[in-house]
Formats: sequence, structure tokens, C-alpha cells
Amino acid sequence: MDSMITAAALALAHGDPLGALSRVALRDDAPALALRGIAMAQLGDLARARQLVRRAARGFGTNEAVARARCLLAEAEIALAVRDLDACTALLADAQRTLDAHGDHANAAHARYLEIRRLLLTGRLIDAEQRLAALDPAGLPRALRAAHELTAAGIAMRRMRAHAARAALARADAHARAAGIAALGAEIEWAARLLDAPAARLVTPEGPRDVLLDEVERLMSSTALVVDGCLNAVHHLGTAIPLARRPVLFALVGTLAEAWPQDAARDTLILAAFRIRHPDETHRTRLRVEMGRLRTLLRGVAGVRATPRGFQLVPHDGHDVAVLVRPGDDDHASVLALLADGEAWSSSALALALGTSQRTIQRSLEALAGSGKIQAFGQGRARRWSMLPLPGFATTLLLPAALGVP
Repeated sequence: MDSMITAAALALAHGDPLGALSRVALRDDAPALALRGIAMAQLGDLARARQLVRRAARGFGTNEAVARARCLLAEAEIALAVRDLDACTALLADAQRTLDAHGDHANAAHARYLEIRRLLLTGRLIDAEQRLAALDPAGLPRALRAAHELTAAGIAMRRMRAHAARAALARADAHARAAGIAALGAEIEWAARLLDAPAARLVTPEGPRDVLLDEVERLMSSTALVVDGCLNAVHHLGTAIPLARRPVLFALVGTLAEAWPQDAARDTLILAAFRIRHPDETHRTRLRVEMGRLRTLLRGVAGVRATPRGFQLVPHDGHDVAVLVRPGDDDHASVLALLADGEAWSSSALALALGTSQRTIQRSLEALAGSGKIQAFGQGRARRWSMLPLPGFATTLLLPAALGVP
């Protein structure tokens, strides 16, 4: 490999895309195309970057399997950045298999971290956690060790473990400083800001108030019965009862928890669960059936007692009840939650991640854009949506590890 290609690869490894482009911008051979593509990705021109790495992969062909696999890995990370999740999955599988077979362990590990990030984006938290635990970052480049800690912090934040997330971010920052990559440090700084932003709203008799992740963690470890509107679950002393697939039951337990220690009227419960403002006896019968199901589900943590007016939630052992809801809770909160990572999403990727129709997502996106909460760029199938950027925030780093120089 000639000296200009080597110098460009080293510049990219140290987070200097402009330095890399100054060496290979006028060249069209396969190695130069690959490095130009990665540099353009780091500079934020993802469409151009994707074209370049695809041309590079074709230029390498089947005789240079490792170099071609590195291009597939670069394209996979670009696909992840633009939320083309289906393409990302296929590309990662091909790249990882080839890199492992040829002993390129650093880039194979990078492929595994990208797969874990994809799992996190699609809500498969348990799978992501298991795969991260199976990876040993010792011996990997500093940038990949920072990526490992960033991923650990992301999982900890989703698990509502603020202390673990802060410790992981501190380790990630140390690795990023040692690597000397400014964009990676900016990504870590962005994650740290999320820890200092409201994670939920705690509903109290005096009204709702915003709470940080640290307070949520303390609440989850207390003896209180917590009705969690962020994850649609009920928590008590380490026990979690998921209700994301039982929306009627979650609406009922949420209404009972907000009324606690008083009871909730039957008409109020019917409105919350069934969206019916003028109930009749059939609706009250249905309410009794659903309350029976809720009693069975909450057995061991709380009871549900009928009262002359309605129903009352009765925690076991006289523990308190706390209700958490999403900060700024509205009809489009799930879409905003995905866009909060600062990346650009397509409507099809959002629909896939949320398990709903693309038309429903498009209506939410149009409403959010109309209210000035998000922005769109591109047209047609290339249209992408993102949160409004923070002033002075660096472009999210793509491919923090060097592709490797033979």
C-alpha cells in the first residue's frame, strides 16, 4: 500500500477526515475510494459516502476479501446512521463473517458493536445486553473501547441505572481522550447531557414534576410500588410486571395509582381504559372482568379492592405508590424518544422500530414538524427526520476505529 493511502488511513484513525481527503480526494482506485467514503461519512455527507464505499467494494472484488469486507462494514455503519436497518443487518453479517475468518479482530469487534447498537435501536435490550457482556474490549483500539463503554452506558440508561451509566461514560471519556478523536469525545458529551436532562415526570398530589434518571433509580430501588409510564410496567422491590402488551390493564393500574390512596370512580376507569364517556351496564361488566385480570397480574405486589364508588389500589405491606410518566408526555412521545439520539431517521425505519404502520408514523412526523419540534431534509424515499441540532454539537462519529492498514 502506497504512502498516501497509509497516511490517509492514519488520519482517519485519529479523527481527521479533512486530512485524509487532502491526500486521496483526486484518486479513484479502490483503497482511495474507501477512505474518501469514510471521510465523507465523518463529515456528515452520508449519501455521497455510501456511493463511494459501494464503488470501493466493487473495485476490490472477490480477490481482496478483507478489504471488501471493510467496505461492507463502512456501508453498514452508514446504513445504521440513516436508519436503513434492514440493509444494515445483511451487511454486518457478511462483513463480520469475512473479518473473523481472516483474523481482522478489531474490525470484526466493530461489526459486533454496530449490531448491538442496532439491537438497542429496535428495543431488543436483553439481546443487546447479552451480546455486550460476551465481548472483551481489552486489547482493542482505544476508540473501540470507548464505543464499548458508550454502549454500556446506553444500556444502563435504558435500565434506569444512572450510577452505572455515569461510570461507563467516565471510562469512555478516558478512552476517547487517549485516542485523541474529538468527534468521539463530542458523542460522549452528548450522552452525558442526556443524563442531566429530565428522564421522566413524577406525578404527585401537588402536580407532576420533572425528575432526573438518578431520582428514578432511587425510586426503583425503594419499597414503593412504581407504575412506570415510560416503560409501561409496574415495579416493586426488584420485581417488574411488563404491561406494554396489555394497554387496557396498564391504563387501569395507572388511573388507580394516580388516585391512590383514594379510590377511582368507575366512569373514570372506563374512560381511561375504553375511551367511552357515557358507559352503560355492559361497560361496567367489562370493567369488572378487566379488574379481575388486573388482580391476578398484580398478585404478590398489590391488591385491587372494590368500593361503592369504584376501585382502589392497595399495595401490600402499606407501601407508597409512585407514578412515572414520560417527560412532556404527548401522542408522539415514542417517535420523539427515537429521534432523541440526534440521528436522522426515515419514516420506514421508525415504523419498523415502533412496530406500527408507516402512514401512522408519517402523520406523527408531520404534526411534530408543524409544531417545530423536529426537522426534515431530503425528498421522497431519501427523506429523513431528526431533532433540531444543538448549537455547537459535533457531527456524530462514524467508524471511530480505523479500517486497518495492511
